[in-house]
Amino acid sequence: MSSSLSSPLKRITALDALRGFALLGIIVMHMLQSFGYGFVPATGTILHFPALDAGMQWVGSNIVMGRFVNIFAFLFGMSLFIQIDKAAKKGIDFRGRFVWRMVLLMLFGLLCHSFYNVEIISVYALFGLLLLMLYRVKTGVLLVLFVVLMLGAPRVIQVHFHNQQVVAELGLSEQVVNTEQQTGMGQPEHIANPSFINSAKYNYAERLEGKINYQFGFIGRGYVTFALFILGLLVGRSRFLESAQLHKPRLLRLFTGFTAVTIAIGILQMLMPEQDTRVFFRANGVHLSWAVVFSQTLNDLSLVTWSGALVSGFLALYYSQRFGRYLDVLSPYGRAALTNYIMQGVIGSILFAPWAFGFTFASWGNFALVILGLFIYVVQGAFSYVWLKYYLYGPLEWLWRSGTYLSFQSFAKKQQK
Repeated sequence: MSSSLSSPLKRITALDALRGFALLGIIVMHMLQSFGYGFVPATGTILHFPALDAGMQWVGSNIVMGRFVNIFAFLFGMSLFIQIDKAAKKGIDFRGRFVWRMVLLMLFGLLCHSFYNVEIISVYALFGLLLLMLYRVKTGVLLVLFVVLMLGAPRVIQVHFHNQQVVAELGLSEQVVNTEQQTGMGQPEHIANPSFINSAKYNYAERLEGKINYQFGFIGRGYVTFALFILGLLVGRSRFLESAQLHKPRLLRLFTGFTAVTIAIGILQMLMPEQDTRVFFRANGVHLSWAVVFSQTLNDLSLVTWSGALVSGFLALYYSQRFGRYLDVLSPYGRAALTNYIMQGVIGSILFAPWAFGFTFASWGNFALVILGLFIYVVQGAFSYVWLKYYLYGPLEWLWRSGTYLSFQSFAKKQQK
């Protein structure tokens, strides 16, 4: 951290460290979720520590889940803005190549989906294309769109028409859903006859539809993610993070504000009657109450404000003399974010898929799984540090860049003699 804080290198390093921080939370959560393979039956109990396991599950549900992936989405949106903005400043029309770049990212994501169905970059590719369309839209309009998405307007519209349909179709009730849920007989093919091909078929035939529904159905996770892409564009346009080190008091005020709002939302949630938002996953024939809709909106807002507190708090610490050099060790991991994110998923699929070691690791307790995830993260971080000493980009970053320009790009760093 010897370079000037105002230099472009320092600015990029700060964002890379923040990406590394986001991916740390993502691997912790994915380990607790068995990388989407939680349906693999356990063969026994190994490395179970009841108190630690329960505590780790609480941490995952109440501190990690949804918060760190929000940071990743925000930074992804900002990175896409920076790419478009740099080209615009040079007078280059990057739009066509940017579209092709998002197509390649979509293909990356769909390929990863065959390994693990919780991948998100295919959805990010779609939002990247939408962000390109919004690049020149006025800030005021983008702010309104951000607020509309965060308040769950798409969910409100969907629930309104869903409830009208339920009322119109007399005789439907939750029993319809229960009947459908009981029709499945025996184990799925990818469990009964484990193989990579059967798991890939299951991921595409069953889980892909579930992912789309989770992103754009009643839960509407995708609308929150796109709102964060827009926020990344807005923050990038403001140039705030280019001089964030000069505004550390503002970062601290942001941290305080985000924390206060998160606490206020939490108090409001405790005062309200508890709502089971899981009903959104089994809504066929069910009349959805507006109370559960409001509860889900509060959940979304709380996750985003919590993420805002994490981002502002992290950056305030990063730009402090006491903690900055320690947090900077996350930068190499973030510089190779695409490589590390995809490798997290490939390794996770090997650990949890029924065609690999899924029946073994399904037996592990939550605490042991998180420790294993942290070990994987540290190994990836060490690899990234060594790799980037000799190369300009992570392996998949280089492949993506070369594919974007349809020619092999410079890869190795020029060694000084």
